[in-house]
Amino acid sequence: MGMLDWLKGGKTLYFPGKLTKEELPQIFENYKEIFNKLDINFVLLPKEDTGCGMDELIAGYKKEARKIAKKNFKLFKDNSIDKIITNSPESYYMFKEIYPTLIPEWDIGVEHVTVTILNALKKKGIRKGWLDEAEGEEVTYQDPCYLGRHSGIYEEPREAIQILGGKIKEPKLNRESSICCGACGGVYHNFPKLAKKMAEKRVTQFPAEAKIIIPSDICYLNLKEVTERSTEFSTFVLNKLNDLKI
Repeated sequence: MGMLDWLKGGKTLYFPGKLTKEELPQIFENYKEIFNKLDINFVLLPKEDTGCGMDELIAGYKKEARKIAKKNFKLFKDNSIDKIITNSPESYYMFKEIYPTLIPEWDIGVEHVTVTILNALKKKGIRKGWLDEAEGEEVTYQDPCYLGRHSGIYEEPREAIQILGGKIKEPKLNRESSICCGACGGVYHNFPKLAKKMAEKRVTQFPAEAKIIIPSDICYLNLKEVTERSTEFSTFVLNKLNDLKI
């Protein structure tokens, strides 16, 4: 956290979400290291045990989701949070689109980590074409449902991947037409066989020449069940930053 931010009184919170903290602890560590390498100021809350409320909402418990939202809002305000960065597509959508409908006074900015990282790379003067084309590797990208179709974020993660040397080979169905990997909406945890079957189908649609598939969060969890090519977004980014000594 920069001194100027402290003086202004506003802080930027990194909110990993329950899935990342409980099931993907290495991804949680990856993002903290990436933020430090790219000079992205952030704070962590000393305790985060409620999640964002998305699980409750999609299960039909709107009153419980509202209760969680209000609890989080108070927690954020008590800690002078005026901006949230999250790597969770579900949490991003929840904070950005749903919280304003549950809490009329909601006034906290929200940014998905792919946008944060892209902006930080550009701030450092790192842009497309800075690497020799021969240095890149062929990869492909999975559009998370809540980040893509629900939130309209398609190009930022792709641009960040390309800046770091990834030569993206798109599956036939991508962006607005992308097919769900089978993980979100509670399917991964409640119907694992169905989630795996959908992941198997999705993997067949990715270009064979792509050495790795880059999903994020729960999409990574599901796809790695059926292919070794699944590499979480943060792992790709951190590996490249380390290779390039950034």
